[in-house]
Amino acid sequence: MDDATTLTQSAPSTAVGEDYPIVFLHAITRRFRQGDNTLEILKSAELAVWPGQSVALVAPSGSGKSTLLHIAGLLEHADAGEVYIDAVATSHMTDIQRTRIRRSDIGFVYQFHHLLPEFSALENVMLPQMIRGLKRADAHARAAELLSYLGLKDRLTHRPAELSGGEQQRVAIARAVANAPRILLADEPTGNLDRRTSEHVFATLGQLVRASGLAAIVATHNLDIAAQMDRRVTIRDGAVVELA
Repeated sequence: MDDATTLTQSAPSTAVGEDYPIVFLHAITRRFRQGDNTLEILKSAELAVWPGQSVALVAPSGSGKSTLLHIAGLLEHADAGEVYIDAVATSHMTDIQRTRIRRSDIGFVYQFHHLLPEFSALENVMLPQMIRGLKRADAHARAAELLSYLGLKDRLTHRPAELSGGEQQRVAIARAVANAPRILLADEPTGNLDRRTSEHVFATLGQLVRASGLAAIVATHNLDIAAQMDRRVTIRDGAVVELA
């Protein structure tokens, strides 16, 4: 019996304890066709992340970082292997079921903040909560609390164009965790920011992960920032490898 089978059989299908990873990528393989050739990006890749743990994914462009994050976030299907969320296998779920998990359990932060320009910082963070069904007053209160926690108490009514790059990205982080996900996936979230701003954004992100018990996987080229995270991994020959 392999580790994945043991994991799913011994754990309940609802919330699990800290002994179990919240996200577990087991034997993930992903291939792409290039003309007559097949390019294997991931080869039986394994990665497990526990609640309250931050993992830096440090690897060169083209190595499969984004592909790994997309598979972990149920945005993309693997060609082989399994993604377990809360010890539940997801590969045979319907698109509706996978979408439901993304809405409730997974938050995404990208290199470009993708904020809605016509709305304020507060409204950008309120929207995903209201879409999920939260009352406007409750969404307003939680958005204000999150933004204040991230150092944006005095910027709530500002639109994205009135915010600095670092402030915009912190709004994007607040939006990503507005619905209290258990997993945060970030793809080069400070790629467009200067070093000092990047360090500030990552510091607030780290505080948020520890305070909320999130499991975070963050793809980054910044080795100094990666060193501040709980674990560091890379992709080597299609496999996920732990770094010292």
